[in-house]
Amino acid sequence: MSSGTLWAVVLAGSLGCYLLKLAGLSVPAAWVERPWVMRMVTFVPAALLAALVAVQAVASGQDLVVDGRLAGLAAAAVALALRAPFVVVLVVAGATGALVHVIGG
Repeated sequence: MSSGTLWAVVLAGSLGCYLLKLAGLSVPAAWVERPWVMRMVTFVPAALLAALVAVQAVASGQDLVVDGRLAGLAAAAVALALRAPFVVVLVVAGATGALVHVIGG
């Protein structure tokens, strides 16, 4: 990709982000204050984060893989279900992923 093409893509992306932000600010307040919109907006960040975590846990490039990342995610889910502190959840997930990586090769 040439330097000119890269800058054109960056500028087009920046303009698109600006226009999207402007569209969000242009929405009438009455629409945003509806109960179903407020409920939906509450759950969107959690859904996006869950999708990002799922993709990072099972994807490697174009392939789906089952490795230590998925085991670490499962261990973190169990620790969260047992109401462990967040630091403990991180340590358990990291240790589980590393252990599976060492054992599995």
